[in-house]
Amino acid sequence: MSIITIRVTREMKEKLEKYNVNVSETVRELLNKYLIELELKDLAERLELLKERLSGKIDPKLVVELVRGDRETR
Repeated sequence: MSIITIRVTREMKEKLEKYNVNVSETVRELLNKYLIELELKDLAERLELLKERLSGKIDPKLVVELVRGDRETR
C-alpha cells in the first residue's frame, strides 16, 4: 500500500476528531468511488467513439436478434 499525505485546516481536523471519523478509511472509500466515476466516464466516451465509427455499418435489427439470442442461451 502507498502513503498519501494531505493537509487540512485545524478546524476541519477538530471536527473530524469530534465525530470520530476514520480519515484513512473515508478517503480510501471516496477515492475508490471517484475512480469508478472516472472509469465509467472513460468507458462512456470510448463507447460514443465506437458508436460514431460504427454508425450505419451495423443493422439495428441484427443487434436486437443477437442480444435476444444471447439472453435465451443463458
